[in-house]
Amino acid sequence: MNKIKSINPFSGETLQTYTPLTEAEIKEKLDTSTCAYTEWKRLSFSDRSALMRKAAGELRDQKNHYAKIISLEMGKVIKESLAEIEKCAWVCDYYAERAENFLADEPIELPDGKKAKISHEPIGTVLAVMPWNFPFWQVFRFAAPTLMAGNTGLLKHASNVPQCSLAIEEVFAKAGFPTGVFQSLLIETKHTNQIISDPIVKAITLTGSEKAGASVASEAAKNIKKSVLELGGSDPFIVLQDADIPLAAETAVKARMINFGQSCIAAKRFIIEEPVYDEFVDLFCKNLNKLQSGDPLDENSDFACMARADLASELYDQVEKSKNAGAKIIQGGIKPAKDSAEFIPTVIADIPKNSPAYSEELFGPVATLFKVRNKEEAIELANDSEFGLGSSLWTKDLKKGEELASKIESGAVFLNAMVASNPHLPFGGIKKSGFGRELGKYGILEFVNTKTVFLG
Repeated sequence: MNKIKSINPFSGETLQTYTPLTEAEIKEKLDTSTCAYTEWKRLSFSDRSALMRKAAGELRDQKNHYAKIISLEMGKVIKESLAEIEKCAWVCDYYAERAENFLADEPIELPDGKKAKISHEPIGTVLAVMPWNFPFWQVFRFAAPTLMAGNTGLLKHASNVPQCSLAIEEVFAKAGFPTGVFQSLLIETKHTNQIISDPIVKAITLTGSEKAGASVASEAAKNIKKSVLELGGSDPFIVLQDADIPLAAETAVKARMINFGQSCIAAKRFIIEEPVYDEFVDLFCKNLNKLQSGDPLDENSDFACMARADLASELYDQVEKSKNAGAKIIQGGIKPAKDSAEFIPTVIADIPKNSPAYSEELFGPVATLFKVRNKEEAIELANDSEFGLGSSLWTKDLKKGEELASKIESGAVFLNAMVASNPHLPFGGIKKSGFGRELGKYGILEFVNTKTVFLG
């Protein structure tokens, strides 16, 4: 049995080593979850809400503790880790306040004078397969609505963030949630399909790669279970000639470099109208070069390293293949040291269609620049992607912006702002970016039984 290791990607130090759960221990966890569900679903919304608010309080009171775990385990700079913990507390409070209203019975008056209603009821245990890039936020945006709806949750976290996985379970335990309502499973990947197929698990949500999503969705469908997928993105950041170029360029750097570029909704393809292309690129590079690298625990560091050395190597290979295909390296493009997760921020232009930088998701600090003649060409290029998660459009003409937003193929369009997840807004994609929605009212409705009750 392979050990699960927590490794600091910045130093290479092994922080902790864990023994994966055995099949018998996994079964025990599943049984505990379903037993907890029978009581948890009967608990009133006010009681669940009180516990969820306590979870938010635990996160805020111990945010330095939890943020340090994130930074040590996956290399996120501490100021971003602290912000992530605050965001988790926000989503807990959001659903604690609104879940009862979101799931209230909906009366229906029928044409013949008869009546009916729609009720929203929990379905049981939901399995979450989660990634390492936002190791707390990705989990809490699943857990807060799922638990408030009366379901129980199981977490299969990414293998490189086991401490984060256990710390999240600790948050709910310290908040007073009953045993079994939320459990972290430190398991080998090979056991994931076994858990999906278990009758105790009623639905699955995954945030991760296209490959992982296809595997999980396939297994869920084979067992006739609901799934929600939030997969990759190659988000366009469109800058029209009438945009506020200095503001767009400043925001573009933030949108590309958040979490050191390791974000599904990070801006990745910068599509700029020709009259303002040179100005934008010049300001973008100047703003990028102002960022400071350093230790993840240094509050002055703007970025540190990628989450694993193999990820840095894979990203460099995509850059190098794009360069060999004819793309121009404006800055960066330096090969990472062997077995190092450090990566020099890189900017690429003149990108041909037959290159990875054109068609693949670049999951790290690499910006791709595209010059277009007009807004029509900008929209066409933005939509020329297998992904459709988020998009950003910059113009001072909001009426034109709204008209163009309707033509962009993505789950979200942000006008004159970077794409960001928010508890109030439904979140998810189309095409190979996945299906289903998280957050907002739509997120809590994904894992409930929307039941019709005819009142004869």
